Amino acid sequence: MKKIIAVLLALVLVLSFAAVSMAEEDLIKVGIINLDPAESGYREANVRNLTETFTKENGYDATFVTAPTADKQLDAVRGFITADVDCILISAAETTGWDRVLEEAKNAGILVFLFDRMIDCDPSLYTAAVVSDMRKEGETAVGWLEGLGLEEYKILHIQGQLGSAAQIGRSDPLTEKCEAEANWTIVREGTGGDTWDPNEARKIAEAALDAGIEFNIVYAENDGMADGVVAALDAKGISHGKDGDVIIMGFDCNKWALEKVLAGEWNFDGQCSPFQAEKIDAMIKTLAEGGEIEGLNELNQYINDETFFETDTITQADIDAYGL
Repeated sequence: MKKIIAVLLALVLVLSFAAVSMAEEDLIKVGIINLDPAESGYREANVRNLTETFTKENGYDATFVTAPTADKQLDAVRGFITADVDCILISAAETTGWDRVLEEAKNAGILVFLFDRMIDCDPSLYTAAVVSDMRKEGETAVGWLEGLGLEEYKILHIQGQLGSAAQIGRSDPLTEKCEAEANWTIVREGTGGDTWDPNEARKIAEAALDAGIEFNIVYAENDGMADGVVAALDAKGISHGKDGDVIIMGFDCNKWALEKVLAGEWNFDGQCSPFQAEKIDAMIKTLAEGGEIEGLNELNQYINDETFFETDTITQADIDAYGL
C-alpha cells in the first residue's frame, strides 16, 4: 500500500510540474521600461497600475526595469530583444534617438507599445501608443491663463525633464504665446531635471527672488515642482493662490495638489492620467486572439481624455474622483 501511495504522490508531483511548465509557456513575456517611481505621485500611480495589471494571474511573465535616462532605456530594450520577449512597453525619457533600436525590435517580431510619453519616429516602428496629448495639456493651461485677462503676464517657468514629451508638450504653447504677445514674458526659466525635482524648482525660485526678479505666475510642469516654488514664496512671505500676488499652476492632479487648489492656495492643476496599463493589456490580448486594435489615430495613438481644475470651481467630489 505504501509503495502505491508513493507512486501516486510521485505521479501527482510530475503532473504538477508539467502543469506549471505548460502554464509558464502560455504566459506572454513582457518587458516594461519605466521612469523612476520617486519622480512624482503621477509616476508612482503609473508604476502601480502597470505592476497590478501585468501579473502571472493575468497571463503575463513581466520584467520591470526602472531606467530614468535614454541611454539606460536603450540598453534595456536591447536586453529584452536578446531575451526574446513578446512585447516591450516603453515610457520614453526622451523623444528622439529610438529609430534603430525600434527597428531591431520590429525585425525580431516583438510588439512595442508606448505609454505615457511619445517617441518621435515613424509610427510603423511601434504597435500602439497609449498616451496623453501633452501639447493639448499645455494649450489648455495657456488658454486658461489667457482667460484671466491680466494686463501683464510675468511668468516663472519651471520645466520638467528637457527633451521629454511631457516637457515639450507643456512648454511649447507657453513659449509660443510669449513670443506672440508683448505682455507675456518668461522672466526666469529652469528645470527640475530628469527627476522633476521640487528642490531644484525651489532653488530656481529662490534665485529669481534674491535677484529681485518679479513674477505673478508660476507655471510648473508638475505638482512637485510647483510645491517647491511655493515653499520659496512662503519663506519670503509672498502670498499666492486665490487673491494672492502669485498665481500657482501645476500638472498631474495629485490628491494633495488638488486639495491645495480647493483651499485656494493654488489656482490651477492640469490632469495627466497615469492609467494606461488596462488599455495596453486589452490590446495585447486582442492581437493574441487574432483580432485587430481599434480606435487608433493616424499615429497609432490612443489618446486619454483629460481635464483641469481651478480654485473657483473645484469640488471635493473632483478630488475624490481624480486625485492620485
